[in-house]
Amino acid sequence: MTNATRRPEVEIRRSTRRRRTSSARREGDRIIVMVPARMSAAQEQQVVDDLVRRVLAAERRRTQGPSEAELMRRARALSRQHLGGLARPVSVRWVDNQNTRWGSCTPARGTIRLSSRLIGMPEYVQDYVLLHELAHLLQPHHGPSFWALLGGYRRASEADAFLAGVNFGSGLPATVDDPEQDADDEPVSAPGAPA
Repeated sequence: MTNATRRPEVEIRRSTRRRRTSSARREGDRIIVMVPARMSAAQEQQVVDDLVRRVLAAERRRTQGPSEAELMRRARALSRQHLGGLARPVSVRWVDNQNTRWGSCTPARGTIRLSSRLIGMPEYVQDYVLLHELAHLLQPHHGPSFWALLGGYRRASEADAFLAGVNFGSGLPATVDDPEQDADDEPVSAPGAPA
């Protein structure tokens, strides 16, 4: 077995404060798994194997998609092409904790987060989600002015349908954004559409 395929060192930390939840994260060359102190040895092994598998899968997804530097280049290009260069994100990055939305942004900070589930999808779909989040930097709500910003992206309907199909195939609701919606909370999202 090579170093690239060998399972990393795993450190298990038991916590008396944890009752039901377990979590894992990468720390250097190790994966740290936190479990409740009262968990049985059999349960612990199952949870540890599952969480280590998830951490490694997330790492593989991140390395298979465009780098964060490439995402930033694409964001700038999309902003110039569709938004007159007005949307200027501070950061664009992949995240693994978005399972019911494709992207999110924090307009006050200029940060955009894209679900790693987008990795491997067609570029026009990734660009649509990225453009959607860029538009939120200029218009935080899904009102008519927001949708007007996206009006120039010719593959918007196709990308939206693709994402709805992925959600449907995954057993998630295939809802799309309501162009009339103007919510108060950010990020605004509906499963099946970018936030």
